[in-house]
Amino acid sequence: MTDHDNAPRGTSADPDVDTTDADAADADAIGVAADVPATDGGTDTAAGADDVELDPWGSATVDDYRKLFEEFGIEEFDEVLPDVPHPHYLMRRGVIFGHREYDAVAEAMANDEPFAALSGFMPTGDPHIGHKLVFDEIIWHQQQGGDAFGLIADLEAHSARGLSWEEIDEHARSYVLSLLALGFDPEEGTVYRQSDNREVQDLAFELGSKANFSEMQALYGFDGETNVSHMQSTITQMADILYPQLVDEPKPTVVPVGPDQDPHLRLSRDLSIRMRYFKVTEAFASFELDDDERQLVRAAYDALAAANADESGSDGTGDADGTGDADPIRCEAAADWLETYDPPDDLADARESAIGTLRSGGKEPLRPRVRFLDRNATEGAFEDLIERIDGEKRVFEGHVDAFDLDRPAAEALAREIELDHDGFGFRQPSSIYHRFMSGLTGGKMSSSIPASHISLLDDPEDGREKVKAATTGGRSTAEEQRERGGKPDECPVYELYAYLLAGDDDDLARTVYDECRGGDRLCGGCKDQAAELMAEFLADHQEKREEAAELLADMDIDFDSDRRGTGGEH
Repeated sequence: MTDHDNAPRGTSADPDVDTTDADAADADAIGVAADVPATDGGTDTAAGADDVELDPWGSATVDDYRKLFEEFGIEEFDEVLPDVPHPHYLMRRGVIFGHREYDAVAEAMANDEPFAALSGFMPTGDPHIGHKLVFDEIIWHQQQGGDAFGLIADLEAHSARGLSWEEIDEHARSYVLSLLALGFDPEEGTVYRQSDNREVQDLAFELGSKANFSEMQALYGFDGETNVSHMQSTITQMADILYPQLVDEPKPTVVPVGPDQDPHLRLSRDLSIRMRYFKVTEAFASFELDDDERQLVRAAYDALAAANADESGSDGTGDADGTGDADPIRCEAAADWLETYDPPDDLADARESAIGTLRSGGKEPLRPRVRFLDRNATEGAFEDLIERIDGEKRVFEGHVDAFDLDRPAAEALAREIELDHDGFGFRQPSSIYHRFMSGLTGGKMSSSIPASHISLLDDPEDGREKVKAATTGGRSTAEEQRERGGKPDECPVYELYAYLLAGDDDDLARTVYDECRGGDRLCGGCKDQAAELMAEFLADHQEKREEAAELLADMDIDFDSDRRGTGGEH
C-alpha cells in the first residue's frame, strides 16, 4: 500500500515506471460522471488476459484495464459512483476506474458512520505528481469525515530497496511536508513510520501466523533469493492496511492504490478473514456447501417452497421436524429440481457437486439457518456465542446453527463476541484503483528520466519547461488538427489537466477535451496554458510546504532514525 516511484499507487513498491495505456474505447465503458471525459490515455492495445501481471515491485504497466475486471475480480467504479456523496473529481473523470467493496465505505460516508482511508509511501525519492493523486484522495476522505492515515513504509524501503536510514529520513520528511501542504490535517489524522509503530509490528507478527511461503511465492514471485526482511515487510504492509481498525473499532477502510498493488489488497482481505474467530455462512442441512453450491441449493429451496405454498396455501416450508401435517422439503427433492435447472454460466460447474451433496443427504430435511463455524475462537468465546444466540439453535462440536437470526444480525453478533474476547473482529479492507499517468515524453513515466515526470520539488520554471516540451496527442500539422481534431485520450498534456491542473473544475477539463477533439485547440496554446498552470501550482505548493514545516515539530513522528543496518536488495 505504499507508493511506487512514479504512479498513483498506494501499497508498497518503487519501480521507475508509470504509464497509462488502456484502450481508448474504455472512456465510455469505465465510468464518467457529470459529462467529464474519462482519461485512459487510449492506445489501440488490448493485451490478452495472460499478459496482465500485477507486480508490486516491478515495472508497472497495464495494457488493458478491462482485463483486471475479468482476471482479478476488480469491480468497475462507475457501478458505485452514484452512491458516493460529493465524489472527488478523480472519481468523476474515470481516473479512479475500479474498486473492491468501496460500496461499504460509500454507505458509511453517506450515513455519517465511522470509516477510514489509508495509504502509504515508500520514501525512495522526491514526491511527484503521481503521489499527489494519492495524497489528494486521503485528504478528500478525511474531509468527508473519515479517519485518515498516512504511513511511511521505511521498513520496506530499507529491505526491498536497500536505502540507508539517513536517506529514508530525508525522503520521509519531504513526503509528509507535501501531504500537509496539500491539506492533510495532522490533528485529525495519523501519520506514522512502520519502524516506529509497535502496534503495527505486533499485528504483523500475528498475521504472519496465518500466511505461508507458498502463497507469498504465488502472489509475489518470491523465491530462494528473496531476503527474509523483504518478505517480513510485506506482512508488515498487511498490518498497515488493517491498522485503522485497531483504532476505536473495526470499520470500513479504503486503501487507494494502483492496480499493480492489488496483490497486497487480496492478501490483506484474505488475512482479515483468517484472523476472525467465527465464519458466518448460510446453511440448509447438516452438510457444508461452498458459495456456488449454496446459491444453487437456495434456488432449489425457494422454488420448492413456492410450489408447496401454491399447493397448500401455507408458507411452503413444511415442518422440518416432521411433527406437523406438511411435508418438509428434503434433500433428494432439491436434487431432482437441480437436475432440470439451467443455472447461470458462473454456477454451471457447481451444479453436479451440489446435486451429489444433496443426493448424499437423502431424506434429510432442508431448513435454512445461519451457521457459526469456529475458526479461531477461544473456548470462552465459543461458550459465550452459544449463550447469546436467541431463539432456536443447535450446538455441534465445531459450529452452532441458529434458526431465528438473519445473516447481518449474525455477523454483528460474531464480531461483538470476538471483540469482547480479545479478538480483532476485522472487516475486509476496501480499495480503489487509479489509472497510471503517462510520461511527459511519451510512454512510461520514469524517475530516471527527469523530463518524463514532474517532482513536487521542481523549480516552477523547470516544471513550466517540462510541460512545454511534453509529447501531445496532436496531429502532424495545425491544418490537420483543425480538420480532424486532436486525440486527447492519447495526450499526456490532457492528462495533466484531468489529473491535476483542472482541479475540481469539470468545465475546464471538458473544455480542453472538447476543443482538442473538435480541432479548435492547437497543441502550442494548450501546452502554454498547462505550463502556466503547472508553474503556478508548483510555486503555491512549495510555499505551502515551507508553512507546513512548522507543523512537523508538533507531530508524533521521528525524522531522525537511530536504526543501523545496510538494507536489503539493491
